[in-house]
Amino acid sequence: MKNNHNNHHLTRSSSTHKLLNSQINLNNIISCFVIFALGITIGSTFFGHDSSLYYNFPFTLKFINNFSSSTFSPSDHIRVVKNEVTSITSTITSNVTTANNMTISMETSLYMHTMEDEELFWKASMVPKIEGKDYPTKFVTPKIAFMFLVRGPLPLALLWEKFFKGNEGLYSIYVHSHPSYNGTFAKNSVFHGRRVPSKVVEWGKFNMVEAERRLLANALLDISNQRFILLSESCIPLYNFSTVYKYLLNSSKSHVEAYDLASPVGRGRYSHRMMPSVALSQWRKGSQWFEMDRPLALEVISDQKYFQLFKKYCTHSCYGDEHYLPTFVSIKFWQSNSNRSLTWVNWSRNGPHPGEFQRPHVSPALLFKLRNNSTCEYNGEKTK
Repeated sequence: MKNNHNNHHLTRSSSTHKLLNSQINLNNIISCFVIFALGITIGSTFFGHDSSLYYNFPFTLKFINNFSSSTFSPSDHIRVVKNEVTSITSTITSNVTTANNMTISMETSLYMHTMEDEELFWKASMVPKIEGKDYPTKFVTPKIAFMFLVRGPLPLALLWEKFFKGNEGLYSIYVHSHPSYNGTFAKNSVFHGRRVPSKVVEWGKFNMVEAERRLLANALLDISNQRFILLSESCIPLYNFSTVYKYLLNSSKSHVEAYDLASPVGRGRYSHRMMPSVALSQWRKGSQWFEMDRPLALEVISDQKYFQLFKKYCTHSCYGDEHYLPTFVSIKFWQSNSNRSLTWVNWSRNGPHPGEFQRPHVSPALLFKLRNNSTCEYNGEKTK
């Protein structure tokens, strides 16, 4: 991720950065509901102090009408079907030849396949022909797909284990790491066997966008996945699972940050060679960390026109992960987008990388600050 935020943006759109990224800046004005935070490093994990801190904060969440973090069952708002067919959970360890012909030793599961991206996107883009008000929740329990785009290990895995515990069947996990990484998780870990066939990803290169689409396509193969969120190894959840599940499954919009920035790191990255498909007035910038519903995810992995255009012309100092989705969504699907991210990132320092918080900086006071003093629009109403 690059620092493309200037002071104007920090004030205007910090409301969009609050879901799983723990790179946190207390000086920023938080103007919206935060679910995640980016930037917590392994040294900042607070299990060494008190593992109960995260879930026992004496916070009262005040959302619209009956939206609360109190007792929650998926059946409150989402139809849950008993005896549904679930994913295969048995995993083995073996040598796998990935789509890019690299043989590695890794945990394998339902997620492993030998499809190239072209075939993967084609299969993932298929949708049921029969539609109705209660589909697909009439037949499956809706799940959230948590998609981790990482370089290697997950240093905050223990925190995520606590987050997911007791909510089996309501989430799916997908991990895209460097293809040469051969680390493993314990068989009782929620991350065991959750890696997808991956390719090399380089900072600042368009293959970052390709990896995001690859994660989406793999997650779309499971029809029960209805919401999709992109995360990194330095992300943490700021609310418990039931709150996140309820917030996302009941949201009427996706969360892709998109804004017009008249500066060298905004409009200055636009190429006139994108005309007439993308005009300068349509050029947008935003956070890499998105959350979206299934209809939008299907449109993203099916897009060829804008994807190929950005791959060709958004190069060098133009970072595709900051411009492709914000521009594409704003042009085609602006009515179904909130124009904000749910992941909060610390861009208070100058430079291409966000700030990090080490152990001395991570405290209940910090997390309380992130979770409070924020307002945003949720399903047409202001929330706090």
